[in-house]
Amino acid sequence: MMMSEKLLMSEKVVERKVPVYDASGNVVGDVVLPSVFSFPVRRDLIRRAFLASFTARLQPKGRDPLAGKRRVGESWGIGHSVARVPRLDNSRAVLAPMTRGGRLAHPPRVEKVVRERINQKERVRAVASAIAATGRPDLVRLRGHLFERDVLPIVVDDQALSIVRTSDARSLLRNLGVFVDIERARDKTRIRAGKGKMRGRRYVSPKSLLIVVHDGKLDAYKAFRNLPGVDVVPASMLSIIHLAPGGVPGRLTIYTKTALEVIRKRFEVVSL
Repeated sequence: MMMSEKLLMSEKVVERKVPVYDASGNVVGDVVLPSVFSFPVRRDLIRRAFLASFTARLQPKGRDPLAGKRRVGESWGIGHSVARVPRLDNSRAVLAPMTRGGRLAHPPRVEKVVRERINQKERVRAVASAIAATGRPDLVRLRGHLFERDVLPIVVDDQALSIVRTSDARSLLRNLGVFVDIERARDKTRIRAGKGKMRGRRYVSPKSLLIVVHDGKLDAYKAFRNLPGVDVVPASMLSIIHLAPGGVPGRLTIYTKTALEVIRKRFEVVSL
């Protein structure tokens, strides 16, 4: 069960109205944004919350304590005109970090702290702050997104996402004036540098559009999954990972009308 989070804000809550679009890009009404869109944008909290969520996925790793040490070499000492490193009987150097097959000088250890932790209230305020940043065109452009609308966030009618085919998704995004950002992500998709290209992650694609829906079982997931950089997430599972990739707020976001109601119930902003 999703619990409502009450957030206190020193400034006055200002209600904003934004237009609601249909699948053709025509205005079919308007909607009052939830009060969380008036929350101040805290870049420091957003960055810290992102690091906490990102590092929570990391698995501690280390080396075998005996790696590179399973040898019986001994130093020959002085007087042999060779370095005083452990050697085998055939004079091959072993064990030392600079030798072939030797141990690592400073191997990874499982004791290393790799996870950033954050307080629960800070995490909630960071998510609210990142949601507010999606309604700021200046922050969205600062992230590098391209769009044609003057008013953000973009809100669509629930029926607009009743699509299954990717071709219909392209038409919808063109009508909303955001398909140019999909093309940006497609053109900047590149081959990864390093050995990761041999390990199932050959390509790197920039983050593009975020679509927040009201139902996690919509067929729209199939329609948008082939578009580069596009993520579809239900409003009940919206997190800092989706809203601020890399810890940078201002992702270009499309909300369904019912998804805003879910967010309204999830976050409640009260003026002091």
